[in-house]
Amino acid sequence: MTKFVASIDQGTTSTRCMIFNHAGQPVGMHQMEHEQIMPQPGWVEHDPLEIWARTQDVIKGSIKNAGITADDLVAVGITNQRETTLVWDKNTGQPLHNAVVWMDTRNAGVVADLVKDGGQDRFRPQTGLPLATYFSGLKIKWLLENVPAVREAADKGDALFGNIDTWLIWNLTGGVNGGIHVTDVTNASRTMLMNLDTLTWNSEIANIMGIPMSMLPEIRSSSEVYGHTLADGPFGRELPIAGILGDQQAATVGQTCFSAGEAKNTYGTGCFMILNTGTEVVQSENGLLTTVCYKFGDEPTVYALEGSIAISGALVQWLRDNLKLIDDAPEVEALASTVEDNGGIYFVPAFSGLYAPYWKDDARGAIVGMTRFVNRGHFARATLEATAFQTREVLDAMNLDSGVELTALKVDGGMVQNELLMQFQADVLGVPVIRPTVPETTSLGAAYAAGLAVGFWANTDEMRSNWGEDKQWAPDADSNASTDLFKMWKKAVTRTFDWVE
Repeated sequence: MTKFVASIDQGTTSTRCMIFNHAGQPVGMHQMEHEQIMPQPGWVEHDPLEIWARTQDVIKGSIKNAGITADDLVAVGITNQRETTLVWDKNTGQPLHNAVVWMDTRNAGVVADLVKDGGQDRFRPQTGLPLATYFSGLKIKWLLENVPAVREAADKGDALFGNIDTWLIWNLTGGVNGGIHVTDVTNASRTMLMNLDTLTWNSEIANIMGIPMSMLPEIRSSSEVYGHTLADGPFGRELPIAGILGDQQAATVGQTCFSAGEAKNTYGTGCFMILNTGTEVVQSENGLLTTVCYKFGDEPTVYALEGSIAISGALVQWLRDNLKLIDDAPEVEALASTVEDNGGIYFVPAFSGLYAPYWKDDARGAIVGMTRFVNRGHFARATLEATAFQTREVLDAMNLDSGVELTALKVDGGMVQNELLMQFQADVLGVPVIRPTVPETTSLGAAYAAGLAVGFWANTDEMRSNWGEDKQWAPDADSNASTDLFKMWKKAVTRTFDWVE
């Protein structure tokens, strides 16, 4: 009988469940968006109960759409938006506050206070991360200091912290009735609370941040059986939960970047480039993050350098939802194609500050170069170009840190269907851009981790054999994207610095 692996992909704007066969091909999928809650500028929240409800719905929908039953599944993997921070009561199962999303900047004061004593890199030797609003530990600290219910529950030992992977697994395995409180090494490496070398919580840093160790989940590998779904849960049977990967690490696994020096770039709400650095921890000197790439069971931990960009696909959504320039996100390509260039404007989307390679929480978005010549098409084109320019900045830092010049870039995520963007990306980078046959690599990576744990895939070689090239874009030799246009972009970026006082 044919068997399959399920993958729950809980992202920033939506949740989906996908079913994959042994060839790594999707056979069924269901996806649902959830509300983006923005109480004030710089604050972004999600309703954890809505996410849990959506997760249950997409599980059932994907099984139905695949034309299979839950008995045809051998395991489920989970991948998630990283750093998004949630605290709930272990006795009631109720969230004590909305989830604070990774791009939220309300904890800028927390960051500033910690920077005063030791600088922005005071915890980088242990965690690989600079002090920035991005990371979970700093969001927990804000919640403890500003939400009385969180502080009270923490003092009683009743508060549980998790990124969304932990929240979903806790609920899938029973919640208040024996739910498992775990995370994996990739998600833990994004909290600023985990030692990269030992893969254990750093009690000294937790103490400095005022975070009780009792709140933190158990750290496990990315590929093992953590527990089983409930028979009366959304799968309708006991099914091994056997893979956890943060979304960008999942995409790296889905792209089968298993060798040191291989890299991928995911174009989603944000944009994230990861370079596999092998089993050695490589500290960045050029504004990148050092992170865990994956750890399969008892095998050695594989590390990575990452360039994180806060806003890419979210900028297209902003054009759609806030400015109403387009009705649907895919329309941006057609609108951008109505003009030959950006009309001289550059859009730096520092809505949540600037991430890699700058790490400036006080930056804010800017559109520069405006004249009366500019029209809707130029706005659309500058929106797409912003993603490509930001990727170039990350790639330059990655080349400096690794000492290896990237010769091609594997790409995935929703925006890779935009051919105008992909060609411009190749022009800006000066290297070929390659899209795989299965672009849903985040979901696929979580499926691979789960399937590997239960023997559905024997090894990484089997996964590699599934990877195939769909399309490749070569740089245009006549383009000035990598020279004159990129120079102007760099100038535009400086205009966003130090905006928030």
